[in-house]
Amino acid sequence: MGTKDVLKYLFELGQMRRVKHGGWTLVGIEQPDSIAEHSLRAAQIGYVLAVMEKYEKPEEVCSMLVFHDAHETRIGDLHKVARRYVTAEDEKAAEEQVAELGEIGERIMALWSTIEHKDPPAGIIAKDADYLETAVTAKEYLDNGYPLVQDWIDNVGSALKTESAKKLWAELKDATAHDWWKGLKKLA
Repeated sequence: MGTKDVLKYLFELGQMRRVKHGGWTLVGIEQPDSIAEHSLRAAQIGYVLAVMEKYEKPEEVCSMLVFHDAHETRIGDLHKVARRYVTAEDEKAAEEQVAELGEIGERIMALWSTIEHKDPPAGIIAKDADYLETAVTAKEYLDNGYPLVQDWIDNVGSALKTESAKKLWAELKDATAHDWWKGLKKLA
């Protein structure tokens, strides 16, 4: 592994900002979030879920989520309708992406494999964070006038495994995406 290989990988990671989540376009969202935006909040949710689940190394879960969609810089974000017709080699793309990085690449692949294969407990927590991030994004879109995203919220509920993620998902029904700022305005 040379520094040129590391820099090439870092530049490729920058592509995550440009690859948009494709599924949201099915319901008319013209400017969906990028895989970088999704990965960041999924990592943040993963850390929180890991703490809630009393997992001793929440930073490990967070790290998994930072890299879990990096391979989509090469294959794009294929939504479920596209995957009905197209098969992507996610693992091959992930392996080739880090092949020249030596130990760094091996560590990234170990993180990637843990979440993709849902190895307990970290991989299960990480996958729940990935799903929950999708549900939270869907709720934001729902609260901003896109009713068809309810399908994403509903589907996530049946996929969650951890008790903490299930509780957060249940709370999502009664929350609004704008609750966080209410009461924070400074009155003149």
